[in-house]
Amino acid sequence: MLNEYDPFSAYQQTSLDAKLASATSHDMVRMLLDGLLEELDRVTGHMERKQYEAKGVSINKCLNIVYGLDSMLDLDNGAEVATNLHNLYDYCSRQLVTASVENDPLALTPVVKVIQDIRAGWVNLN
Repeated sequence: MLNEYDPFSAYQQTSLDAKLASATSHDMVRMLLDGLLEELDRVTGHMERKQYEAKGVSINKCLNIVYGLDSMLDLDNGAEVATNLHNLYDYCSRQLVTASVENDPLALTPVVKVIQDIRAGWVNLN
């Protein structure tokens, strides 16, 4: 079992800290999208195994990432793109809550698809 003194966890955190220190805002958004997709995968597993407490923790992490991504939008200067992303993030957060309440991994499928599409568009900006 991993704990806060686990050397592997410490290595992962150090690696993440190093990536964040050198990341551009573009890189940070990509990392958040990647992290969200990874956490969505964990939520699915928790639901399938009926691990309700772990599911709740993972759903909360997903919601925090979505809220973080949404808060980074410049709705005043971002024009239609920012508004569309805001609407997609709002949809994802509502769908995450629904999936959690219903404990339905299939309800996560549209969220995964939306985030994958956003990520693909984000990566193609380079």
